[in-house]
Amino acid sequence: MNSVFKNFTILSCCLLLFISCSKEEKEIVVTADDFHTANEHISKTMVHDIFSPPVASRVYAYSNIAAYEVMAQFDENYQSLSGQLTNLEEVPAPESDLTNPEVAAIVAFYDIATSLVFSEDKVTIKSDSLFTKWKNTNERSFKVSEAYGKRVAAHIKDWLKQDNYSETRTMPKFSILTDDESRWQPTPPSYMDGIEPHWMKIRPFVIKEADQFKPAPPPEFSMEEGSRFHTELMEVYNIREKIAKDEENSEEMAIAKFWDCNPYVSILRGHLMFATKKITPGGHWMGIVKIACQKDEADFSKSVYAYSKTAIAIADGFISCWDEKYRSNLVRPETIINKYIDENWTSVLQTPPFPEYTSGHSVISAAAATALTDIFGDNFAFDDDTEVDYGLPVRSFESFNKASQEAANSRLYGGIHYRAAIEVGLAQGQDLGKYVIDNLQMTKSTENSELASK
Repeated sequence: MNSVFKNFTILSCCLLLFISCSKEEKEIVVTADDFHTANEHISKTMVHDIFSPPVASRVYAYSNIAAYEVMAQFDENYQSLSGQLTNLEEVPAPESDLTNPEVAAIVAFYDIATSLVFSEDKVTIKSDSLFTKWKNTNERSFKVSEAYGKRVAAHIKDWLKQDNYSETRTMPKFSILTDDESRWQPTPPSYMDGIEPHWMKIRPFVIKEADQFKPAPPPEFSMEEGSRFHTELMEVYNIREKIAKDEENSEEMAIAKFWDCNPYVSILRGHLMFATKKITPGGHWMGIVKIACQKDEADFSKSVYAYSKTAIAIADGFISCWDEKYRSNLVRPETIINKYIDENWTSVLQTPPFPEYTSGHSVISAAAATALTDIFGDNFAFDDDTEVDYGLPVRSFESFNKASQEAANSRLYGGIHYRAAIEVGLAQGQDLGKYVIDNLQMTKSTENSELASK
């Protein structure tokens, strides 16, 4: 009897050991969709928190760079951005063969993103659920990977703390020059102060200075008929009048609404005012990154690469654009039309709270499109469903550049920009985007590999 009990005990122990080993050795499988979901979740959190477009671009950039730096330590096709991005030093190297690169990358992404948003609980609920699943799959591998992801995140946090963001939080508000009608004035219905007037002081990522791509000045303010400014002002007014004749069937109206991307829209109902929450321009383009990656069937590493490169171009685009906005400090169409042409005129889109020139959506759309074209090719057609969650239909595009051109034109149809801000903004974004892709060596090409082996 004792012998039977002894054998049973030994068998039970072996079985438990087998189950334990099998569980521990099970591989944690992480897909590109997990990374898409992470970016989407951060976008939704920033919509909830009503992040300004420039500040949102900073969150996307640092979070995705953290993930990219993890992957660059493991994937031989990609190389670190240390020494390439301003003041970024070499990240810590992994120390264990048990490290799962994808797990570590998403841990690093969420660690940075959580520290940069307001509603941290919204992020941690999502990330903790995912991490618990991975921990239950392979606890040893998860813990090692989590520890490495957090080490990289800590390194990125030390870097981002030096970008002058904290200092700009205490800088003075934007001064309004009420005696000069060519200068920007707060617009209805909320008459908000100009947002982020010191954003040009944020440390850039790839460009050397905020004014490196300083555009030509806007057309000189003039209400004289035939002047360039007056002609462009009347174009804004006349397009609005054309749209008003058949708003339900207007293609211009559809384009304007699709690319609105204004997180500051205020709605008046009698004496009450409330805000509708929308995705930022940068958030829209990060959604397009997901669409492109999924159509291309990009793996995890390439997806992280695509998000990072696009986010960097967008972030530098906002720094460049905001530098010009608060230098030229140009008045919005709505202000002048209400004063000189029709006091009851309203734009299709609500005018955002900052100066007019150049068009921010034009700059960052062109920069993002340039980065994405470099990754996926010039004639990459796609169906953009980014705005479906906000009640808008899918729009189809033949290329990223076509999409960026439509995004830019939406500002004219929406009544919030003159033509010069759009056309010059597109050129500004294209030039900046090209500079970013020319000066970031993220992939290890065959030619570079051959040279390195010689």
